[in-house]
Amino acid sequence: MSMQQSYDPLNNKLLTFHNHVPKFISGEDTPSAYLERCLKNISENEPKIKAFVTMNIEGARVAAKDSTKRYAENKILSSIDGMPFGIKDVFETKDMATECGSPIFKDNKTGRDSALVSALRKAGAIILGKTVTTEFAFYKAGPTRNPYDLERTPGGSSSGSGAAVGAGFLPISIGTQVVGSLIRPSSYNANFGFKPSFGAINREGAYSNLSQSVLGTQAGSLTDAWIGARVAAEFAGGDLGYAGLKGPITIPKSEKPLCLGRLDTAGWEKCSAEVKAKFNQIITSISNENVEILNRDMNSKLDDYENLMVGAFDTTMDICGYEFLWPLKDYEALGNDLISADITSRLRDWEKINREVYEKQLKVRDTMRASHHEFYGEIDAFITLSAPDCAPEGLTSTGDPSFAVNSSVLGVPAINLPLLEVNGMPLGVQIIGYSQNDAKLFSIANWLTDLFKIN
Repeated sequence: MSMQQSYDPLNNKLLTFHNHVPKFISGEDTPSAYLERCLKNISENEPKIKAFVTMNIEGARVAAKDSTKRYAENKILSSIDGMPFGIKDVFETKDMATECGSPIFKDNKTGRDSALVSALRKAGAIILGKTVTTEFAFYKAGPTRNPYDLERTPGGSSSGSGAAVGAGFLPISIGTQVVGSLIRPSSYNANFGFKPSFGAINREGAYSNLSQSVLGTQAGSLTDAWIGARVAAEFAGGDLGYAGLKGPITIPKSEKPLCLGRLDTAGWEKCSAEVKAKFNQIITSISNENVEILNRDMNSKLDDYENLMVGAFDTTMDICGYEFLWPLKDYEALGNDLISADITSRLRDWEKINREVYEKQLKVRDTMRASHHEFYGEIDAFITLSAPDCAPEGLTSTGDPSFAVNSSVLGVPAINLPLLEVNGMPLGVQIIGYSQNDAKLFSIANWLTDLFKIN
């Protein structure tokens, strides 16, 4: 695919996997041949995109050969057998270093797989490479570029994962989200991003232990996003103390919602007139299908909820900043400017957050979560934008997380749908569900992709 082209939501050239599986079973295609097509695109375009930190191409070829043999012998391990994955470089992999976007972890080889990567291998998936993350999966941008415009950011912190899928390198990549690190790059790179409920997939062996952190998928189709996450949870379980992502292994059946709640959130006033008009068109199209759309002007409880959620970003930054004091203070003590000026500046602010402030913000977060859950049974899901605009020009900022942060502070599932185009660039629409009801949200997403003919 061209690496600088105008984006068309109805003609998206993302790579998909599960529509190829019948051909693997019949022998018309093979996982080895599929992988080689991925590698060809990567060899031609990765020097411009810079989505990967490192790759294990020969190891991937061996895994693909083994998968090809299993298909031929009808000994398939799972629904993701033979599926190439990119892994955000905060997850331990026994065959590749885990560097976390920081020189502190240069060539950091632990000799073990994270729970996620171990599970994917057991399921027959192909671990092709480690994708670029911002520093410690926070803000300082890495070298990755947006495949739709090389002079724009791919977003962050799951920047390499988003760009790898957006460029058609892979059908799926793993990312994480604490603030907006899955939904925002999914929006900027026109892929289907799934940020699950908190606890959905085991994070052991990942450098991602903050209390809002969750791992999820960015994929070329809604089907791949769900099945990749669901099988990972089946083999790895959830976070400790959580049973993990529930629902069918196949994508949940399409279900038309009765009522959607429209959320403006703190991001709405940052949107241009063009973005607002295009989102309003989406809302009108859904409403024309006899789906009730509630907004803050129609429902006082929803207006109270909107006002409460204005503080979602500040609450998140206080909570995460306090939780991140260790290990950042120890990293800073290593000297030699091993942490960036960006992180150092934030660390000075985070040092001012004491235990009492942290406790207060935890209570605010609990209030936000309780307020959200009050709509359960009344509103099937919420709909909003994934970002205030398309990816900004330049490579130093990863973009505005004001729309994406809400599902993080709430601990609920969210899905980015690549529905909009602005200035020739992709912009996503986000739907948000209820905690541990991820499959229900996918049923609604499935209906929306049918409505807008994007999957």
